[in-house]
Amino acid sequence: MQRRLYKIMPLFLLLFSACQENVPMKAEGSQLKIFETSRAGNQLALVKPIDSSTSKAIKIQLKPAITYQTILGFGGSFTEASAYLLNQLSQTKRKEIIEAYFSDEGARYSLTRTPMNSTDFSLSQYSYAPVEGDMELKHFSVEEDEEDIIPMIKDALAISSEGFNIIASPWTAPPWMKNNKDWVGGKLEKKYYPTWAMFFSKYAEAYANHGIEIWGFTVENEPHGNGNNWESMHYTPQEMTDFVNNYLGPQLEKNKQTHLKILGYDQNREGLKEWVDEMFDERHQPNYYDGTAIHWYESTFEVFPEALQYAHKKAPNKHLIQTEACVDAQVPVWEEDDWYWRKEATDWGFTWASEERKHLHPKYRPVYRYARDIIGCLNNHVEGWIDWNMVLDKNGGPNWFENWCVAPVIVDPAADQVYFTPLYYVMAHFSKFIRPGSQRIDFQMDKNESLLVTAVSNPDESLTVVVFNTSKDEQIYQLRIAESITNIKISPQSLQTVVMNK
Repeated sequence: MQRRLYKIMPLFLLLFSACQENVPMKAEGSQLKIFETSRAGNQLALVKPIDSSTSKAIKIQLKPAITYQTILGFGGSFTEASAYLLNQLSQTKRKEIIEAYFSDEGARYSLTRTPMNSTDFSLSQYSYAPVEGDMELKHFSVEEDEEDIIPMIKDALAISSEGFNIIASPWTAPPWMKNNKDWVGGKLEKKYYPTWAMFFSKYAEAYANHGIEIWGFTVENEPHGNGNNWESMHYTPQEMTDFVNNYLGPQLEKNKQTHLKILGYDQNREGLKEWVDEMFDERHQPNYYDGTAIHWYESTFEVFPEALQYAHKKAPNKHLIQTEACVDAQVPVWEEDDWYWRKEATDWGFTWASEERKHLHPKYRPVYRYARDIIGCLNNHVEGWIDWNMVLDKNGGPNWFENWCVAPVIVDPAADQVYFTPLYYVMAHFSKFIRPGSQRIDFQMDKNESLLVTAVSNPDESLTVVVFNTSKDEQIYQLRIAESITNIKISPQSLQTVVMNK
């Protein structure tokens, strides 16, 4: 019944109607709303607390006076693949998707990413600086983005009431700047360091001329490379730090663009220690890094909390942002919600990882991987979490390398159909209710093997708690604030967001 309803009524209108429903909760004068997404079929559905308790209830004591990192936001990426697909849909379906992601009635995405130059999720390989030897970048142009990525971003900005930050990332410099003269692999030639630094500055200026303000950059997507498959360029920690502190930072300073943030690394968490040790070494003065970017592809289940904690301790006043994640090396499953809750998905490592690394890449449940990772990141000082493509087709593309992946929204342009997968609702549980400027708060919870929890204090002084029930059994937990107690029942295999207003 619920599936038929979503095909009739646009998703964002359903979310709007759900959010307008006012369910009073008895929590010492507080008003409380509980939204649940479950394997059984709930999709951000409002549920009520229960009047009675049980000795088996899992106690969660919130401690709002103890705060940690300030949240930047949650969101996805404006790729050419996603923007191209939106252009293939009817205006009604295109608008429905953008509103579902960015409107107040939708997921309210607040932190996003977009590539500089092409990636595997482009229709072809291209650069904004195609003319060989153009060291002054006189022929620089973002014309390649003017039919797809730029209109998608502008439409999202028009719908978003609060706006959102954009992080831009290059996969590679144009081949003529590299020592192997190829799109894939190789390194930036030292003589082109000044030109490549100028490239970042010109990109931000060009996008500003289109009415799009860039928040910051990652220096290089995956500087270790990607197995020589698609657009890539290699740096060592020392090479990247040299480029940032002696070229990119000074170039942005010269052009009065110091508001633009510079994030280093931008690859898997297990390699964090080596990178932050070099990036934030005290011998680098001045140091132009504003933070560190990370990805999740090292494992289908491991969050690597020790690496995240180490990075935070190394640079406690710098940003720590998850900039890319997706169900990778996997063709999407169309209109079968339960698949996203089953342990059937595989990733690149399931097939290609070395034997000593294969234990990190077992089959997994996509919903679990998203919810577990976001909660784990938040509880270990990460400030923002960005998904990869917002929209892909039924094949998991378009992708010129045929590196198929899954997105929260899958479309069939030929039939003008849209499928909001359960991953969309998982993202919305965080992005919609944990707003920029929120602060993660402390909590104490009974030891258990079922529930994963994170909690924040919002700028409007409300509290948001996200609870993930990984078990196949219904659970009851008690939310406690000082002397106030609220008993809540959570469905088997479900995610809840609890919003508590004073």
